[in-house]
Amino acid sequence: MDVFKILLLMFFVNSRFCSPADPYSFYNFEVSYITASPLGVPQQVIAINGKFPGPTINVTTNENLVVNVRNKLDEGLLLHWSGIQQRRVSWQDGLAGTNCPIPPKWNWTYEFQVKDQIGSFFYFPSLHFQRASGGFGSFIVNPRSVIPVPFSTPDGDITIAIGDWYTRNHTALRKALDDGKDLGMPDGVLINGKGPYQYNKTLVPDGIDFETITVHPGRTYRLRVSNVGISTSLNFRIQGHNLVLAESEGSYTVQQNYTSLDIHVGQSYSFLVTMDQNASSDYYIVASARIVNETIWRRVTGVGILHYTNSKGKATGHLPPGPQDEFDKTFSMNQARSIRWNVSASGARPNPQGSFKYGSINVTEVYVLRNMPPVKINGKRRTTLSGISFVNPSTPIRLADKHNVKGVYKLDFPKRPLTGPPRRETSIINGTYRGFMEVILQNNDTKMQSYHMSGYAFFAVGMDYGEWTENSRGTYNKWDGIARSTIQVYPGAWSAILISLDNPGAWNLRTENLDSWYLGQETYVRVVNPDENNKTEFGAPANVLYCGALSKLQKPQKISSSATRSIEFTKVSMVVMALVMMLLL
Repeated sequence: MDVFKILLLMFFVNSRFCSPADPYSFYNFEVSYITASPLGVPQQVIAINGKFPGPTINVTTNENLVVNVRNKLDEGLLLHWSGIQQRRVSWQDGLAGTNCPIPPKWNWTYEFQVKDQIGSFFYFPSLHFQRASGGFGSFIVNPRSVIPVPFSTPDGDITIAIGDWYTRNHTALRKALDDGKDLGMPDGVLINGKGPYQYNKTLVPDGIDFETITVHPGRTYRLRVSNVGISTSLNFRIQGHNLVLAESEGSYTVQQNYTSLDIHVGQSYSFLVTMDQNASSDYYIVASARIVNETIWRRVTGVGILHYTNSKGKATGHLPPGPQDEFDKTFSMNQARSIRWNVSASGARPNPQGSFKYGSINVTEVYVLRNMPPVKINGKRRTTLSGISFVNPSTPIRLADKHNVKGVYKLDFPKRPLTGPPRRETSIINGTYRGFMEVILQNNDTKMQSYHMSGYAFFAVGMDYGEWTENSRGTYNKWDGIARSTIQVYPGAWSAILISLDNPGAWNLRTENLDSWYLGQETYVRVVNPDENNKTEFGAPANVLYCGALSKLQKPQKISSSATRSIEFTKVSMVVMALVMMLLL
């Protein structure tokens, strides 16, 4: 029996699973096409378990999440968990540089721990422009019960996904980009997958299903709002109600009142909203296009309804106005600067968020990343970052490393923009483990951009119009700049972020604007602990998929295999592991 115990202990020590004592959450996702008409036009959308948007993932800090994905699309699929840091396991990040695609009719199981995080996020399909057809859903990470939260427990928790939308599906949009065309103005804005309430009969046709959120008078709700769209910044507001900003992408903020807030592509915010108005009628929920010619873009407006349980009538009249700043380009930026980190609040851990004194850490490496309007490279319309249009590797980066496959990528991404002609390459940043990186995102395009960094919450320390210079550091916020994973960069402006490179792996740094991302505006930061010991970075999971130069290693999967059976087997395995550990103890 003693030998048996030793063997079992050796198994658990070397297992990719966490301790059986850690809680597990299980989800089955069947990803397929359905027909829907969110803007009144029947079209093909991507659903999860037959629903559009997909189900909300709801977990608690440090829980282990198991998501078995069944791909019923006609092309490869990966799900990306935007803002989830995937500590030590970039293998689970679900991007072209970290994972091989899940082939059609296959299922694949993601398994990762939501380590030391709280907050509001979302997930989406990351390949082939698929997010433009749906497949997205909200992702909530609740704090542990022993960790104080800097506000009273809300009476309800409501997720709201907003985003611009086209009546063409992702394959048609993708073809337009491949043909060198611009996508043009979106056809509308969806709120939780639904079109606008008919506030204007000229702009909104009959028969469109709209989102209604029912609330009780006098109660306070937490609204988690994510911009899951393609390329349009949206101003979010609720008629007659104040939005108290409380959290963004895993960081508690200083609580401030806003009548509206600009939410850029890929960003998520939590608001506390008290239902303190009279119930003479319903109220409009609005998400309207920003940083564009808003007179021309009037149709790019999403409208839902806030319905009190004792409401006496429908919402009527004009929509509540958004910011009146057509000739003031600083309003939105100043609003963004007003969002501050709550340095005294606990986050995922008991210690205050501000315990990490990011402003006093010496920077070890600096990268200035500049995007420009699209250019022609070898006759093809492409976007660039510092003069390089990224080409996704046929073999994922860390998989190539582990199998000593050479020539998959180059560790030569420039620290300053190239001065020569732009080029297409798989060029990535060589990050230093435990280094402290400063990244300046310079937007020399006429379009709004937002950038996302996987694997980390970076510190948003500055933004301004014009060209960034060394002297711009004098304007940095070195005390309470918010830690987040997605930051906006205004046209003709820059934003600066600081990143503590303490999470080994290959991490995507990209624009969140899907058209620009699809055309090459991204790179990866490769962070490797030179002392490899499987403690700072786990090895590849047992179910790793192989492709590219390693495709011969991939075993065929039985098409009839059941996603449900797979995840049920995992559940049973967890139970067995827990029972065995109890015996060992």
